[in-house]
Amino acid sequence: MSNEQQVRIYNPSEEVVKNAAVSGMEAYWALCKEAEQDYEGYWARNARELIDWKKPFTQVLDESNAPFFKWFADGQLNVSYNCLDRNVEKGLGDKVALIFEADSGEVTRVTYKDLLGRVCKFANALRASGIKKGDRVVIYLPMSIEGVVAMQACARIGATHSIVFGGFSAQALRDRINDAGAVALITSDGQFRGGKALPLKPIADEALSLGGCETIKNVFVVKRTGADVAFVAGRDVWYHDVVASQSDVCEPEWVDAEHPLFLLYTSGSTGKPKGVQHSTGGYLLHAILTMKYTFDIKPSDVFWCTADIGWVTGHTYITYGPLACGSTEIVFEGVPTYPDAGRFWKMIQDHKVNIFYTAPTAIRSLIKAADNNPTVHPKNYDLSSLRILGSVGEPINPAAWEWYYENVGGGRCPIVDTFWQTETGGHMITPLPGATPLVPGSCTLPFPGIQAAVVDETGTEVPNGQGGILVVKRPWPSMIRTIWGDPERFKKSYYPDDFKGKLYLAGDGAIRDKETGYFTITGRIDDVLNVSGHRMGTMEIESALVAHEKVAEAAVVGRPDDLTGEAIVAFVVLKGARPTGEAAAAVVKELQNWVGHEIGPIAKPKDIRFGENLPKTRSGKIMRRLLRQLAKGEEITQDTSTLENPAILEQLKG
Repeated sequence: MSNEQQVRIYNPSEEVVKNAAVSGMEAYWALCKEAEQDYEGYWARNARELIDWKKPFTQVLDESNAPFFKWFADGQLNVSYNCLDRNVEKGLGDKVALIFEADSGEVTRVTYKDLLGRVCKFANALRASGIKKGDRVVIYLPMSIEGVVAMQACARIGATHSIVFGGFSAQALRDRINDAGAVALITSDGQFRGGKALPLKPIADEALSLGGCETIKNVFVVKRTGADVAFVAGRDVWYHDVVASQSDVCEPEWVDAEHPLFLLYTSGSTGKPKGVQHSTGGYLLHAILTMKYTFDIKPSDVFWCTADIGWVTGHTYITYGPLACGSTEIVFEGVPTYPDAGRFWKMIQDHKVNIFYTAPTAIRSLIKAADNNPTVHPKNYDLSSLRILGSVGEPINPAAWEWYYENVGGGRCPIVDTFWQTETGGHMITPLPGATPLVPGSCTLPFPGIQAAVVDETGTEVPNGQGGILVVKRPWPSMIRTIWGDPERFKKSYYPDDFKGKLYLAGDGAIRDKETGYFTITGRIDDVLNVSGHRMGTMEIESALVAHEKVAEAAVVGRPDDLTGEAIVAFVVLKGARPTGEAAAAVVKELQNWVGHEIGPIAKPKDIRFGENLPKTRSGKIMRRLLRQLAKGEEITQDTSTLENPAILEQLKG
């Protein structure tokens, strides 16, 4: 990586360096040194400078009950106040906070003053329904102004929100409502995607009918598509009806810094999703600090993160980070390919976007689209407003990085290739645009204050150039606090005994360059797949397959995919005879649709192969290593004599 003849290094331009919040590598190393010499002091200084506290904190980091760390625990604040009221009080009331572009192209602008009023009205409606501090509220909404309002309204009254992505199934929604013990659900009649109206309320109704959702007392329904939907009297109300009579003034609920701001469910290596619990104070600090350093946010910037609020990226870099910085941001309902694959570039041109943050999957699909149809190539649009580009969700391959840099950024915009997770709350390893020399495919160096390392199975750091397991050596403010209702699983998942409970296990492999120390993420070390930047547990997909009446057994693995990064491959044993030809194709489609219904479309296997059995050892263990090789189309050269049924490998080649 450090050999310039092999890999080109891209240095930030003088103009970017000159105006950056962190200007040059000396400034980066100075921040790292400050954090190293006085770790608590570094985070405390930033927390005092960047957050408005109702009650200032006196204690910074509490490690007395490790790994259940606490930050700023005796301080009190409100996130909604920090995102909205303080900007209005600073004279930014008439500044545009949100530019909402609907799937149809219709644009709505919402100022900070207007957004504060909308949030207060809905917060009052929630309070009037008996929802109080500490209650859990599940949000199942499309990308919308109301989605941001609902999150901020929950934060305003101290209710803990849990968003379920609008593409998830009724069963997935029901499981999350049940696990969170939610008292209310906020949903919509439907959503628009790619010119089509898709239902949401009927899916929510199905979820609530499955049992286990008895805690839900109120369902608030946003009118979006105008579809006819069923209503349960006494439970379901139209959002616009309940906010109409409410005051646009609502006193914030001041909460302790450790109060749970939100739960967000993510896939683990077991079938049951994990409710990642995030705090209030520490989470907000890292959201603001990464906006300031990673995105180098300026008061005049138009910021656009293309993620959905259903993922953590949409929490930190749509609902909280940009608004806490007083920024103007884009909220986009649609998809990058409708009405054509020039949609992103046209929006950047129309709204004069300065900072653009998207996923490698989107970039790769738009490269392909531009190759097939030159009229949607970025060069046909005025992208001169762009200053900084970002990448999120998965490692970006060097070829996509180069195309993004040259064709979208015009060879002048630094790309911040950000590594982080639902559990980390914000960026962990990332370039800083005005400081870090860039190498395509590498997320470069840790964010100032983050102590990342690569270790072996014993927790011992490995030399640069040698691959290993990615860990974080010290707790940081925005980290996961626990898994909701399952502290033991939290410890086992993130602070395992193998590392004496002292290192945070990211679940990813990594390697550091011998000379630069730059990090490159090499993929998951557990049974979790990264499909289009979304984590999917193999066990969850296997459980869904086995729940189908025709399936006796299933094993799921990943294989590299040019578009989605990783594709889901399922090896299935049916209860009847193994089908071939058209019959096999029909069962494949049936099972794909089944998984889509059980979990959501993102979990559909791309490839399903049938065998009379799965490759197992004589003790009955499925040899997933061999399945991964089969999925990739690799020749199996190692000894398979330990298998109970070596001949099965031929059947499963596909």
